Amino acid sequence: MTAAAVATVPDREALLQTARGLRVQHRIPEALTTLARLEALHPGFSRLYQERGHCLVLTGNAPAALEALQTAVRLNPTLPACWDMLEQIHRMRGEAARAEEAGRQLAVLKQLPPEIVMANSLFADGDLAPAEAILRDYLDRDGDNVGARRLLARILMEADDFEGAAGLLEQVLARAPDYHAARLDHAMVLLQRQKPLAARQQAEQLLAHEPDNRDYLKQYAAACVALGDHEPVIDLYARLLEGLPPGPEVAELRMWRANALKIMGRQAEAVADYRAALAARPDHGVAWFSLANLKTWRFSDDDIARLRAAEARPDLQDMDRVYLAFALGKALEDEGDHAGSWACYEHGNALRRAAGSHRPDVAEACAARLKRVITREFFAARAGWGVADPAPIFILGLPRSGSTLIEQILASHSSVEGTQELTEIGRYAGEICGRDPDCGLPLEPEALARLTAAQVETLGARFLNETRIYRRLGRPFFIDKMPNNFWHIGLIHLMLPSAVILDVRREPMACCFSNLKQLFGTTNHAFTYGIEDIARHYRTYLDLMRHWDAVLPGRVLRVPYEDVVEDLDAGVRRMLDHCGLSFEPACLTFHETRRGVRTPSSEQVRQPIGREGLTQWTRYEPWLGPLREALGDAVTGYRT
Repeated sequence: MTAAAVATVPDREALLQTARGLRVQHRIPEALTTLARLEALHPGFSRLYQERGHCLVLTGNAPAALEALQTAVRLNPTLPACWDMLEQIHRMRGEAARAEEAGRQLAVLKQLPPEIVMANSLFADGDLAPAEAILRDYLDRDGDNVGARRLLARILMEADDFEGAAGLLEQVLARAPDYHAARLDHAMVLLQRQKPLAARQQAEQLLAHEPDNRDYLKQYAAACVALGDHEPVIDLYARLLEGLPPGPEVAELRMWRANALKIMGRQAEAVADYRAALAARPDHGVAWFSLANLKTWRFSDDDIARLRAAEARPDLQDMDRVYLAFALGKALEDEGDHAGSWACYEHGNALRRAAGSHRPDVAEACAARLKRVITREFFAARAGWGVADPAPIFILGLPRSGSTLIEQILASHSSVEGTQELTEIGRYAGEICGRDPDCGLPLEPEALARLTAAQVETLGARFLNETRIYRRLGRPFFIDKMPNNFWHIGLIHLMLPSAVILDVRREPMACCFSNLKQLFGTTNHAFTYGIEDIARHYRTYLDLMRHWDAVLPGRVLRVPYEDVVEDLDAGVRRMLDHCGLSFEPACLTFHETRRGVRTPSSEQVRQPIGREGLTQWTRYEPWLGPLREALGDAVTGYRT
C-alpha cells in the first residue's frame, strides 16, 4: 500500500466511534455497515465485535449477537461488557450453564483493578503504547502487583524490548517463584535474548510441576533446537502428536519434527513428516518450501500441479505465497524449465523484498566506518590483548559461499567439533556498538576503540564460556560458522588473537545467483532478495575483506570454494595445515560424517563433492546480465 493510500484509510478508533454514535442515534443499519467496513480493515479488532453485539442486541437478533460477542471474547477475554451481555442472552435463552460461565468471567474481571482490565484489553487489540502508559502509572502506585508487572513485560515483549521484559519478569519471579505463566514468559524472553540454556532450565522447572503441559513441552523443545540439540525433540514432537485431532497444530508439529529429522540426516522420515504437514494443510507454504530446501528432493508432476493450485489461491497469506514461489522455482528448475523457474524466483524475491526494509547504504557506511576506526595502528596499540586460546575456528564469508562444506570437512577431523552458526560475536558487537534495527550491523564502530584491555579479555573469556554449551564432544577445537562474522573480524582478533579465521569465497556470479534462489529464515539476509542488493553486498564484502587483509596480513586464510571442489585433497591439506592439525582421511570422506547440520546445504554435504555448484548459474545466464553489470569488476577481481 502506498503512503497516499495509507493516508486515506480511516483511523480504527474513529470508525468505531462513528459506529457507536450511529447506534446511540438508533441508526443501526448504518452502524452495522460501518462495522463491516471496520472488519474488512481490521479483522482482529475485538471491540468492533463487541459493538456489533450491542447493535444486534438492539435488533433482537440474539443468535447473531451471540456470535459477535463470542468472537470478541475469543480475541480479547478482558471485555466486561461482552461477558455481561453474554450472561444476559444465555439466561434469556435458558442456557443456564453458559450464563453461569459468562457470569464467572465477569466476576473475575470485576475483582481486578480497572486499570489492569483496561490495559489488558488494549494489549489484546495491539494498542501497546496506551496499555504501557496505564500500567506504568498504576505500578507507580502499586508496585507489588506481580500480575501488572507480568502484563507490562508481555507488552514490552510485543514491542521487541526483550531486555526490559526480562528485567520485569525477573522481579516478578523473585516475588512469586510459583507464578508459572510468568516463568513461561521468561523462558520465551531468554530465547529471544539468545540464552537457550537458561531458557531450557526455566522450561525444566515448569515441567517439574506439570510434566504433560503442552506449552511447557513446546518451550523445552524450542530451547533444545536453539542449543542445537535436535535428537530429543524428534520423540518429543511425536509425543505431542499422539491423539491430536487433525488441524493447524498437527501441521506445525509435523513441520517442526521434520526439520529436526532433516538436520539429523534422516531425510526419508523428514519427507514423510513434511508430507503429513501438507496433508493437514495443503497450502502450507513452509512445508512445500522445506521439501524444496532439501535440495536433493525432486517434486512429482502431481506435486507441481498442487503447488500451482496453491499458489494461485487469491486468499493466500503473503508469506505462504513467497514460500510457494521459491518452492515452485526449485520444482521447475529440476524439470529443466529455467525460464519458468526464474520467473518464480524473481516473483518470490520481489514479494520478499517488498516486505523488508533493506538499505544497502547502511552496510556500505558500516564498512567505511570500520575501515576508518580499525587500522594497523589500532591493532599495534592493542597487541597482546584478549584470550590466547586456539580452540575457536571461525568460518565466515557470504551465505551460499560453500561454508557448510568447509565446516563439514573440518568437523570430520577427530580434533574438531562442528557446532552451528553461533550468534555470540554479533551480540557482543551489538552490545558495544549498538545495532541497526533492520540489519543488525554495528551502529557506532568507534565504540570498539573505547574498550579497555580488561574488557576485551572479559569478552574473550565470555565467548569461550558461553559457547561451551554447544561443545558436546569435548574436542580441542570447535567451529563457529556464522557467515556475518566477516563484519566482526577486528573484534574477533582483539578477543581471541589465537583463533583461526577462514574466509570461504565463491565466484560472484555463482554465489549471488545461489542467494537469489534461496529463501532464508532470518531477516539478517534481506540483501539477498534483489539483483542490485546482492551485488552491492558482495562488493561491500570484498571491500571489507581487503581491509582486514591489509591491517591484519596473513591473519585470515582465504578458501576459494572452486579450488576445494577442483582439488579436494590439496584444499583439505591446506586448511588443516593452517589450523595446525594433522591430515586425517576422514576429512576427504566428509559426506560419511554423521552430525546435525542446520543450513540449507545440509543434504548436499552428505554427498560426495560435485561440480554442479560451479556452473549451475550458467543455465540462467539469459536473465543474469543485470547481475554481471552490477557486480562490475568484482566478477574478475574477487580473488584479490
